[in-house]
This record gives sequence, C-alpha cells and structure tokens, in this order.
Amino acid sequence: MEQSIHQNYTEAVKAIKSAILQSRYQAARSVNREVLSLYYHVGKYISEHSRNNWGSGAIAAISDQLQQELPGLRGFSETNIRRMRKFYEIWQPVFSPYIIQPFETADFGFSSVVIENESITIQPLTTAEFTDEQNHYFLSLSFTSHYEIAIKTSTLQERLFYIELAAKEFWSVEKLQYNLREKLFENQATMPNNFNRTISIEEQQRRATNAFRSEYLLDFLTIEDPDDYDEKKVEEYIVRNIQKFIMALGTDFSFMGNQFRVIVDDKEYFIDLLFFNRRLQSLVAIELKWHEFKPEYVGKLNFYLSALDDMVRLPNENPSIGVILCRGKSEKTVEYALRDTTKPMGVATYRTANELPADYYQALKQIENLKELL
Repeated sequence: MEQSIHQNYTEAVKAIKSAILQSRYQAARSVNREVLSLYYHVGKYISEHSRNNWGSGAIAAISDQLQQELPGLRGFSETNIRRMRKFYEIWQPVFSPYIIQPFETADFGFSSVVIENESITIQPLTTAEFTDEQNHYFLSLSFTSHYEIAIKTSTLQERLFYIELAAKEFWSVEKLQYNLREKLFENQATMPNNFNRTISIEEQQRRATNAFRSEYLLDFLTIEDPDDYDEKKVEEYIVRNIQKFIMALGTDFSFMGNQFRVIVDDKEYFIDLLFFNRRLQSLVAIELKWHEFKPEYVGKLNFYLSALDDMVRLPNENPSIGVILCRGKSEKTVEYALRDTTKPMGVATYRTANELPADYYQALKQIENLKELL
C-alpha cells in the first residue's frame, strides 16, 4: 500500500512538473512574441520619421528621454532603436500586407505605445507567406538572434533557414553567429557516406545524414607551418578547444574522450576522438587525418566501429557511426572506398583559420589582439 501511495505521489509530481514547465514555456513564448511585435512597430515608427523628418541626433535624444521618463528601461538604447528600424525595414515587405487589424485575441496581450501623441498600434506579426510552423519558429526566436540573421543574410529563403534551425535546436547567439560566419546555408552539402546501406531504419538514416556536414571550419586552429604539423598536433588543439570543436560539429554531441582505448586479443587500439550523439543515440568515432583521404583509412575505422559496438555500446543504443576527418578528398575515391563497407561512416574535410579568406582571417587576428590588450 505504501508503495502504491508513493507511486501516486510520483505520478502527481510528474504531472504537476510537466504542467509548470509547459506553462513557463508558453509564458516565455508569449513575452517574446510581444517583444518582437513591439520592436517591429517601434522600428516602423522610427523608420517613417527618421528617414524623412528628423535630424541626425533624433534617435539618441529619444533614447535619452525614454531613459529619463522610464528609469531602468532596458532594450531602448540608441543602438537598439536603430536595430529596431533595421528589423522593420528588412521584414516590412513580408509582414505589412498581412498584419491583421483590428487586433483582438486571447492568445496575445499586445498593447499600444504613444509617442508625441501619435499611437503606435502593436499588431501580430503574421503572414500568409509563412506556414504555421514557420510563424512559430519566427516568434520563438529572440530579437538579438533575429537581428544577427537580418544583417548577415540576403534572401528570405536564407533567413528562414537560419530562423528554423536556431529555433528548433535552441542555438545560443554565439552558435548562431558561428553558423552564419561559416555560411551554413551555402554549405549544406551532405557528408559523403554509406548510411543508406548500413542503417536499416529510414528515420535514423535521415537523422544521421543531417547530423554531419561535408566540411567543418576549425577557426580556433591556426597552422603557421604545415610541415611541422600532423594529426596528433591537430588532436591536441581540438582537445584544448573541445567546446569550440563541439560547436563546429553541431548540436547533441557529448565528448567522451580522445585516444579512446579498446582492447582486441590483448592488443590496444586507440580511437582519436569519441563522442556520443543524443539525437542519434549513437557513439561517434572520429579519426583525424592531416593529409588527403586514402581508401585504407576506411578499413581501420570499420574495425574500430565493430569493436565499439561489441564492447562499448549499450544495449539501448544504435550502432556506432564513424567519421574520417581529413584535409581533402576525392568524391569518386570516397565513393569506391565506402561502397562495400558494413559499418555506417562518412568522410568530411576541415579548414583551419589561416585557410579562410584573407579579410576574415585578419578580423580573427584583430579579435585575438584585442583580447590580449584587455
């Protein structure tokens, strides 16, 4: 009986906890929707007046006066008001024809803001050009993330790509900036792999394909003299900067160790880098190579994956996946090398900081110099 009562309590706690978390999530979404709509319409007001009637110091003066009249007000600095204007001007062609008026609904709690006796009516940001899912992603993203996307993309398709991924995968602003910098939209090429043959479940195939990219940017790694480097030194850099490396890999990766040891027939073997991917529920073994891909790398990785599946993988986990990360590859060579393999694996390449365009590399060096000065 006591056990039954305890079980009831446990179920009650679980149900109440779920309700609390759901309520908090809905409240946070509601607040974010209101903030985005407020900023959009304030941006509209500022754009219509500052582009035609006001002088050069108007936005700064408005910001200062707002701070005086609403002490402790946050988010309305001169810089942020300019960002609101930019936010409006970028999205105005998409939203303006579809904004609903009059606006009354229990789902939203938008208000009105009055400036100089002119009413700014805050209306929902809704467009027939978006699906319900796209509208959801748009309203889930913070204004800071929206601004980063707005100023660093040029087409609606590209903006929606980053908005959806950032919302679905809960990207931090730093992670978003990284993916924008890496031009993830332009470089969506899938890593060459054998997943369609070696993974039997179609949904797992899709997840595995989406989990890896054809090329990775390791902008924390600078190679001054290539003759002095090999995969061991690259591995040392990666382990010292493991957080940045995981950011480059993507979401859901957890680091399990480097030079991960497996023993077969009393002989030791060492896997360069071992991760676990929560979404895939799979171990991910990464073999680092300093030179271009060679077919013989595949046999070694296939052996490692067999050992991991037999000796490390837990019963509830999916088969291990391998990635050969090298400096270059021939697509046809990779295709032939992977054709008759039995374990899921793929081949990706990586670039270091000094292999970036010159202007981008110089910007990175300036950031490092600034850090030293600080």
